[in-house]
Amino acid sequence: MAKQFTDDNFDAEVLQSDKLTVVDFWATWCGPCRLLAPTIEALADEYKDANVQIGKVDVDSNPGIAMKYGVRNIPTVLFIKGGEVIDKTVGNQPKFKLAKLIDQHATA
Repeated sequence: MAKQFTDDNFDAEVLQSDKLTVVDFWATWCGPCRLLAPTIEALADEYKDANVQIGKVDVDSNPGIAMKYGVRNIPTVLFIKGGEVIDKTVGNQPKFKLAKLIDQHATA
């Protein structure tokens, strides 16, 4: 299951983590976000034993994080490692593309 990141826990859970963290910025009213949601959940299950954490940020409930990272279009998926954004996708993405990016960045 994907973690829920918030304005309150983002620094501790994401920026201070030594793991690659994949963060899906989404909103309940966003159609493409709803299409991406099962992919994010499947990836969270597949990578739960790897050195990767996968989670979501509801931009309506947590506008601070979205503003900090300049998220203007959703869904946006950020790949964060060592407190820095190392990659990004915008829009609904196929599972194989996100998995390829996770594999690439998790071993880098």
